[in-house]
Amino acid sequence: MKIGIYDPYLDDLGGGEKYMMSIAHCLSTNHQVTVFWDEKSDLEVLQQRFSIDLSKITVSPNIFTKQIALIDRLIKSKEFDAMLILSDGSIPILWTKKLFIHIQQPLQNVKTTSLLTKFKISRINNFFCNSKFTKSFIDKKYYTKSKIVYPPITLHPKNIKKENIILHVGRFRVKNVGIEDYKKQGVMIKTFNEMVKEGFKNWKFILAVSVLDENIDQFEELKKTAEGFPVTFFVNKKNDELWDLYNKAKIYWHASGFGEDLDNHPEFAEHFGISTVEAMGAGAVPIVINAGGQKEIVEDRKNGLLWNTLEELQKRTRELSENNKLLLELSASAKVRAQEFSGDRFCTEILQLLRT
Repeated sequence: MKIGIYDPYLDDLGGGEKYMMSIAHCLSTNHQVTVFWDEKSDLEVLQQRFSIDLSKITVSPNIFTKQIALIDRLIKSKEFDAMLILSDGSIPILWTKKLFIHIQQPLQNVKTTSLLTKFKISRINNFFCNSKFTKSFIDKKYYTKSKIVYPPITLHPKNIKKENIILHVGRFRVKNVGIEDYKKQGVMIKTFNEMVKEGFKNWKFILAVSVLDENIDQFEELKKTAEGFPVTFFVNKKNDELWDLYNKAKIYWHASGFGEDLDNHPEFAEHFGISTVEAMGAGAVPIVINAGGQKEIVEDRKNGLLWNTLEELQKRTRELSENNKLLLELSASAKVRAQEFSGDRFCTEILQLLRT
């Protein structure tokens, strides 16, 4: 089969980009795969950042830009047996034999009632989402029954001695989300600092973050809030380096969505939580917000801990730091839970999707 793939945020180095290029990798084994993008160097950076083999794909000029006429896009898309598109809510008109739309986040403000939109929806073979959380919104919005294909998770547990480390992994900013501190890294630093002031000793907080050049100044301001405290930053590290941190950490923090109006803006919560699963796979116990995709991954007091307030986050972190038996039990259960999202599952489910 000849398959086309398009991700409008390919230069963003986020979870959606890893997801879409993992699809490209999976399908390129037995199919002819083309990724539509103008800057091939962006794919090379992504390939190195996420350790994804894209050597078998073809990179073709982006036919989805406004500079390309609709008729030209239609003619080009007719060459393909199937196309898989990461959508921000919009749906392109294409002439491909099969069309699959992937949506990464809840969409509240997209209008889908017009006749033209309904026509576009009728031409889609399937929507597919990254979590039950996302699916619950997409199915209502697009009058569909979307498939859930959880993100690709490759686990790398190592025989490394655990240290008194609380870890967070995430992007510093997300350019397509309408709030500044989307990952709540500033909130977590402030919370950790308060714990230290109140006597929390012999632990350090590590933030492994990816930072775009355009956000360096704001990131430097964030770093200043951690001065004088046992807080360390690891910036733009590759997967192998991140796995060393995952394996050293005893606790993993995540706070996306805290303090936000998630009833009206569910997109501000974590849509799934790849880094949470990766941390669990290395035996770091997740203490994560009870919102979005996080509560879909973590079962409270079975393989991690959930919290609703910063007071609960502090209390549960102290509890684990003082109860090694509980920490070890949850660590072992977290590893088991993470295995459910790993292995060859992702490629198998994508191939099954193509058959629909």
